[in-house]
Amino acid sequence: MREIVILGSTGSIGVQALEIIAANPNKFRVVALAAGSKNIPLLIEQARKFSVPIIATTAERAEVQELAGDIQVIDGPLAASEVATIPCDIVLNGITGSIGLGPTLAALGVGNKVALANKESLVAGGDLVMAFGRDRIIPVDSEHSALYQCFLAGKSSEVKKVILTASGGPFRDREDLSDVTVADALAHPTWAMGPLVTINSATLMNKGLEIIEAHYLFDIPYAAIDAVIHPQSVVHSMVEFIDGSTLAQASPPNMKGPIAYALGNGERVARATQPVDWSRSHRWDFAPIDTARFPAIDLARRCGELGGGLPAIFNAANEVAVEAFLNEQIAFTAIVDIVELAVQKLGGSAPVIARNLADVSAIEDGARRIAHELVQEKK
Repeated sequence: MREIVILGSTGSIGVQALEIIAANPNKFRVVALAAGSKNIPLLIEQARKFSVPIIATTAERAEVQELAGDIQVIDGPLAASEVATIPCDIVLNGITGSIGLGPTLAALGVGNKVALANKESLVAGGDLVMAFGRDRIIPVDSEHSALYQCFLAGKSSEVKKVILTASGGPFRDREDLSDVTVADALAHPTWAMGPLVTINSATLMNKGLEIIEAHYLFDIPYAAIDAVIHPQSVVHSMVEFIDGSTLAQASPPNMKGPIAYALGNGERVARATQPVDWSRSHRWDFAPIDTARFPAIDLARRCGELGGGLPAIFNAANEVAVEAFLNEQIAFTAIVDIVELAVQKLGGSAPVIARNLADVSAIEDGARRIAHELVQEKK
């Protein structure tokens, strides 16, 4: 019986993880849940259904305790980090955004393994996270889970490059992006995700973040990390070896396979997801990314290669710009413009390395301040 802590339990990753656990009650037991303040009734419902003794939330305890009854409630901005330190087999971090870095470090700091769906932990604080060792992290992002599985087929010295696949979002075939609406950008053709991740997919910012994430997870140089458009989202990523062979991991476009694989710490969970239906014809397309229309890819690669505080600036400025777009304050095309300008303004003063979480927070605060100023200029 594997004991699990789930951070971000009311989000897409958390909800699917609990569905997997419900289908495998003999394999997993949930010992704590953490979520924000937006869906307290669901958090309480989850805790009762799975007999979870502890919940954490950013909402005030007084607002939650009456609903929670005899369930222990931990509140405040550090609540998720606190439950991440509960001794367990694995902490699933499904929090969205750079606020997930603190809980990741907290979990690793006490010796817990982390099933990481929070890519921003590595983008903003990759050096800090990797100081605990790669063997303490198992990726949940479908692309990195695919790479993780493909790497098992050979030695790291035999890998020539890795290829991340991207759905291309809703605008892969749209030439003019100047009049994109919020509704257009949220209409993802393949995946059902939260608003930040969905907009990141529309700009292909998510693929830029994933390139940085892959660099840290697998110790791969940026020159050996590629990305291609694959609209069907069935092949999740590929590894090319020095002998010319390429291994790909394929499964239907949902997250249950990667989540189950991570919760099992690399052991496969039976019937975690439906397999590809080989009784019917399939078409799988692959195409290079048009980096002129989607400049986030090259910008992310530059920030990653220069390192220091630039990836954290890149990520924090993007979070501000996406929020401004969702609030209809800026145009869709202004998102990446704002991120690039923030990187240019702060790049010269970015520290060589972040020594601790406080350093990362300071870098991000500066990036958000500049990004907010740029949003006002773009309005």
